[in-house]
Amino acid sequence: MPSNPLEEYNRKRNFAKTAEPSGVRSALSVQPVFVVQKHLASRLHYDFRLEIDGVLKSWAVPKGPSASPKEKRLAVPTEDHPMQYASFEGVIPAGEYGAGQVIVWDRGTFTNLKAGKTLAESYDTGHLVIELQGEKLRGGYSLLRTKMGWLMVKMEDAFARPLSNILDEQPASVISGKLVEDIT
Repeated sequence: MPSNPLEEYNRKRNFAKTAEPSGVRSALSVQPVFVVQKHLASRLHYDFRLEIDGVLKSWAVPKGPSASPKEKRLAVPTEDHPMQYASFEGVIPAGEYGAGQVIVWDRGTFTNLKAGKTLAESYDTGHLVIELQGEKLRGGYSLLRTKMGWLMVKMEDAFARPLSNILDEQPASVISGKLVEDIT
């Protein structure tokens, strides 16, 4: 891991203009956290973030996460984010990187299900298997790096909901209760 995994994050932002948190690598949590932020930027997407080695490893998920094992979702890696970003809601000003409204759509903790491998090792080899304990997303998920990018897939388990669209059913922030369009 680079000596400063947040260098790219900090370089892309002008903290005199944006309310996004600047940050440094944090101490490891007892139970790692995840967050899903709904981001109304030039295109609506969801940012999926996992705490690994004191930062939030991040992917942009254009169609958002699914609770259906039948749906594979493209997950495009983005720069690492500071742990403080896990509670960020607000507006990134026009002209700034990622300009648009952001809400915390879901959050919680997660467990590494890959026996004998750390989260960092699983990330480096391109295959994470985790169990989410979120307010909306629960159960097993796999993130797999392919030649086309990463794929996020819900695993078959008691929390799988193959006939639902959790994004439409539960569109509001778990922090403010607001819709992304209502963030000012």
